[in-house]
Amino acid sequence: MVSEQGIVEKIMGRKAVIRIERTSACATCESRGHCEVGSTRKMVVEVLNELGAQNGDRVEVSIPTGSFLKLTLLVYLFPIVALIAGAYAGEEWAGFVGMNPTVASILSGGLSTAIAFIALRALDRRFRTRGQAGPRMTRILF
Repeated sequence: MVSEQGIVEKIMGRKAVIRIERTSACATCESRGHCEVGSTRKMVVEVLNELGAQNGDRVEVSIPTGSFLKLTLLVYLFPIVALIAGAYAGEEWAGFVGMNPTVASILSGGLSTAIAFIALRALDRRFRTRGQAGPRMTRILF
């Protein structure tokens, strides 16, 4: 399970907005220059407040490793597969309409990648409304 500690900044109905603190692992992370955690901006996550945390409480936020890996593969792999499949389909389609295969491949690959990102955005909204596969507040730390 991937866990981080944070401080509850705001309570909004059944949800809590939590500011995640940078850990020592961030200092040695290869991606710290590209991650919001490594910048001066704070990383904020919104979770269900199932434990009844209050403003200022220090809490632990976790996401199951399986869910984390599935979401990571989906976010990184799905657009690449869409790009390759779209490029291949565009090349095949070019022969039927008499278009330059390179141009058709580029256009079709770009279109399929855009569709993949739109699908990921819709899937993200669905997961957020159902509370699936996202981070959860696992305990209040004292």
